[in-house]
Amino acid sequence: MDFDMLGLAPRLIAALKEQGITDPTPIQTQAIPHAMNGRDVMGLAQTGSGKTAAFGLPMIDALIKNGVKPNPRTARALVLAPTRELAKQIADNLIAYTAGTHLKTVLVTGGAGIVGQINKMERGVSLLVATPGRLIDLIDRRAVSLAETRFLVLDEADQMLDLGFIHALRRIAALLPKERQTMLFSATMPKQMEELAQAFLTNPVKVQVNPPGQAVAKIVQSVHFVAQRAKTDLLIELLDKHRDELALVFGRTKHGSEKLYKQLEAAGFAAAAIHGNKSQGQRDRAISDLRSGRVRVLVATDVAARGLDIPGIRHVYNYDLPNVPENYVHRIGRTARAGATGNAVAFCAPDEMGELKDIQKAMKATIPVASGAPWEGEIPSKPRGNSGGPRRFGGGAANASGKPSGRPQQNRRPGGPGKGRTRTAA
Repeated sequence: MDFDMLGLAPRLIAALKEQGITDPTPIQTQAIPHAMNGRDVMGLAQTGSGKTAAFGLPMIDALIKNGVKPNPRTARALVLAPTRELAKQIADNLIAYTAGTHLKTVLVTGGAGIVGQINKMERGVSLLVATPGRLIDLIDRRAVSLAETRFLVLDEADQMLDLGFIHALRRIAALLPKERQTMLFSATMPKQMEELAQAFLTNPVKVQVNPPGQAVAKIVQSVHFVAQRAKTDLLIELLDKHRDELALVFGRTKHGSEKLYKQLEAAGFAAAAIHGNKSQGQRDRAISDLRSGRVRVLVATDVAARGLDIPGIRHVYNYDLPNVPENYVHRIGRTARAGATGNAVAFCAPDEMGELKDIQKAMKATIPVASGAPWEGEIPSKPRGNSGGPRRFGGGAANASGKPSGRPQQNRRPGGPGKGRTRTAA
């Protein structure tokens, strides 16, 4: 099947061809016909599967055919996304899809001046892409009315729930017309999603590509069991093997990611960082520099786990494993974009065994071991008090104080004993 068979307007198909997009992805093939028929759609597909076009193209097609000019401070269509990076990526794609049409797309997110966004909304817009918090700010200032919004999209809805946007979404839902078409797209299906679907969708068609939590098949995954203090040296060693290729490194905290970025820069890598303490301008420049190749290594928190669409990223490193298992799949989905292949490398310290087990359970798969051996013993989620006694991991020898040395059963560095063996994490 091609885009011609989906019934899209010829000018839309021409715009896609100009961007080198000729064949629809599975989620597009399944979702677009239902959306073209006006049905509400619940789409389950992994990041990088082409969801933006799956909801964007039928929505744009309907807006072109409708031809109604938006009234001041209104939006004919609204797309909600959990992060600034994802919202910007969506807006960029919609602008490209609507090239040569009368449709206007506006992006409103936090981290940018609200006065400029208010001014952009004065004449009304066809397509409004927003993060929930900033949209409510504009609604409170009476800069935006949703009374005439006929199309609604919730993208990466599971992350919006993770980030605590449920109350904001309920408030937004109450302001929307009952007569509208709604599409909800998500990579996972947590229990709370059912409540969200019931609040927003009417008799939806459910389309699904990959089982929720499943990683893209073209990503080669591996895990190194390595002590926390040895992670930076191992990362530098691995990055040094592909200095000319783009890499994305995920940390857990803003402070830790900034520290790691400075260490990589000191080691001679063209590096940058994005996290919550960076301004939107700094975050945009870092992503632009990575896209252009001026930066080869980007260190980030989960603000970059979704919405970062750079086909050239060949390597993703989980320097720290995520607390939310599903975020692992989103992180590694930054590589192997647009049919390419990619590598995803995870580092697992002793106190991250719980996270690793949760990730593998969510994926229903085990991650091959590149070096080291699984740390043994039950790992508590929080440090125990003195009454808990010493913990032992991976059979590492205890030192004179009776505390574990933190050494795994095998050499933890590539090239040591056991190199080349294929092992699977427990």
